[in-house]
Amino acid sequence: MRFLISPQEFKGSLSAEEAAQAIARGLRRAWPEAELDVAAMADGGPGTVAAVLSAGGGQAQKTVVSDPLGRPVEAVWALLDDGPAAVIEMAAASGLVLLCPEELDPRRTTTYGTGELIGAALDAGCRRLTVGVGGSATNDGGGGMAQALGARLLDEQERDLPPGGAALARLHRIDPSGLDARLADVRVQVATDVTNPLCGDLGASRVYGPQKGATPEAVEELEAALCRYAEIVRRDLGVDIADAPGAGAAGGLGGGLIAFLKAEVRPGGELVAEAIGLRERMKRADVVLTGEGRLDRQTGFGKTVATVARMAKEEKRPVIALVGGIEEDSAATEDIDAVLSIISRPMTLAEAMTEAAGLLEDAAARAAALARGGYFPRR
Repeated sequence: MRFLISPQEFKGSLSAEEAAQAIARGLRRAWPEAELDVAAMADGGPGTVAAVLSAGGGQAQKTVVSDPLGRPVEAVWALLDDGPAAVIEMAAASGLVLLCPEELDPRRTTTYGTGELIGAALDAGCRRLTVGVGGSATNDGGGGMAQALGARLLDEQERDLPPGGAALARLHRIDPSGLDARLADVRVQVATDVTNPLCGDLGASRVYGPQKGATPEAVEELEAALCRYAEIVRRDLGVDIADAPGAGAAGGLGGGLIAFLKAEVRPGGELVAEAIGLRERMKRADVVLTGEGRLDRQTGFGKTVATVARMAKEEKRPVIALVGGIEEDSAATEDIDAVLSIISRPMTLAEAMTEAAGLLEDAAARAAALARGGYFPRR
């Protein structure tokens, strides 16, 4: 029996690689002779670069860039042998994980460091870029990213705008003439698990602003600023990003990448699956194991577990999901053959998160028992 192990991160507890290794330990314990193929997954958020690097075919690169508040931070990205190409996580430069709770303020945080990462990939000769846009601390529409790459965002007095989403309310003109000329020959893909537009009730500010520290008043300030930004982008760049699907990802970075880099927005799980050769690995497996912290209504909307489950169904492979919590009307369960909770006894959320690795290992052992008992027939 050959198992393909392909979970995403258990947010706040385990990285995707840590979760995959915990599952592997449980399977080895219950079925020592089983063959295991470990393929940690991600959807464009934190863990995307690690998942791609773990599959081989590339090298980790470290570049010092600006964090969301302009301080230096060392960001890791992947330089792939094929192309050459690069995989970048915006979270490594402009992510929530880089800030303390008291520092959260999307009115002033910037994606400038993400632009610096893109510049580093260009310096390395890359002509294909995949930019994962999950886990952002920003709401600047990718304006900081564009500034880092040479574009100018100017106010009515022809002064460059300062960092942050709030400053976009004063945007008067965009001058793209200084944009890095190398970008004209580069194909850019945006890896995201959301399809939100830039503006409106489902847009970046109103949906995601509060989790980045925005008060109700700040949300409306940011909404107005992004609407102004979209208006000037349409006038000066000829690109309509206000309602474009995925433009609202990462506080509008998706829209900025579309406008300035002519990027294509794609489901992050699919892009990562392609990068690690997941479908071919799935063809060689008898059973697929995936997992996440909570299986809920959002799972079906491009999340990693849904991507893995759908692909397994297409390849006619049984799939087991190991999860911390289960919401009854999850949209992804129709493609999953069995869902096992890792929670085996009454415990608090804090206890479950602390003990996640051991709980996941035990759940994997139970999954192995299902397969060994003939619950899933061999191919």
